[in-house]
Amino acid sequence: MKTSTNFKTTIAGLMILFFSQGAYSQTIINGSFTYGGIMRTYRLYIPAMYNPATAVPLVFNLHGYGSNNTQQEVYGDFRPIADTAGFIIAHPNGTVDGNGNRFWNTFDNSSVDDLGFLSALIDTISAGYNIDSNRIYSTGMSNGGFMSHDLACFLSPRITAIASVTGSMMWSRLATCNPQHPMPVMQIHGTADATVPYNGNAFFVHIDTLVKYWVNFNNCLPNPQIIQIPDIAPNDGCTAEQHIFGEGDQESSVELFKVLGGGHSWPGAPFNINITNMDFSASVEIWRFFRQFSLDNLTSIQTEQPDQPSFMIYPNPSRGLIHLKFDNDLPKTIVITNSLGQQVGQYTCTAAGFEVFLPAKGSYQIFVLSENRHTWVNKLIIY
Repeated sequence: MKTSTNFKTTIAGLMILFFSQGAYSQTIINGSFTYGGIMRTYRLYIPAMYNPATAVPLVFNLHGYGSNNTQQEVYGDFRPIADTAGFIIAHPNGTVDGNGNRFWNTFDNSSVDDLGFLSALIDTISAGYNIDSNRIYSTGMSNGGFMSHDLACFLSPRITAIASVTGSMMWSRLATCNPQHPMPVMQIHGTADATVPYNGNAFFVHIDTLVKYWVNFNNCLPNPQIIQIPDIAPNDGCTAEQHIFGEGDQESSVELFKVLGGGHSWPGAPFNINITNMDFSASVEIWRFFRQFSLDNLTSIQTEQPDQPSFMIYPNPSRGLIHLKFDNDLPKTIVITNSLGQQVGQYTCTAAGFEVFLPAKGSYQIFVLSENRHTWVNKLIIY
């Protein structure tokens, strides 16, 4: 997932060209705040058509390992699409590892709470702009694609749909994946990707296996409709197929763009690295996919139950000791997971109140399972 020197040089040149020409007169916001003891930075692209009176979608566009937010803004470019579709684009930065490379914590080798940071970033953006909370999406290149899958698994109450370009998941992450609603997913991947192999390895999930996971989770049709993408750029060294798995729960779907002979690259990018497919635009297809889905439609599968163990958490944020208050004393199971989706506690409760101490700082999710297996979830911050 590391970005090559040539890639960085080319990106820098393109950025100078684009900005010196004044290609985009819309508002660019550079922001920062401290989260988890780390100063986190981000860029926002606000299209000229934005009207504070109208709630708009939010799209996270996450950079790859060794890259950064300004490079991803140019390489996986959604700005012309946002100008006409009216959504806000967030380009956050990952943190810097010991080798000086920016990364997202998706590889089980860091304690950085990126899930908590991105959730806090949603709150920060929503405080300043009129964001439609039913239409928050995430995409990204490579490590950013990994992070988008993590968001789908572990921050699903806030994420409507995701798309991964050249990213996958760690086997360990997939084993703990716990989405709370049908999750529309698009995967774009080259069969000749030498960085994140299509066929997977000891650490990374095989792309067909990852797609099958989401197809099964969403109860989509197991056999896809396969569309051959017209080979309009015969000199790009690769071709592409679109696999559509439809008719999932709550009208969810899964799509795979399988780039035959394609490398570790963003189809339709402004320049060619690692065999880039130019027969379609990843950015255009991702927004075409995202705009179909709204979180309220995907979560309407849950219905109110007379014995629903709805609950509140206080204080939240907390310094460690938390109290849960329920509206009934029926038997229920309480499961607590950390930002990595790892279970840190499981308890049985038959009272209207419960308390527990969590010593480690970070973000958590509290799941309450009733006897009829309905599940309710709240988010918790320990600081």
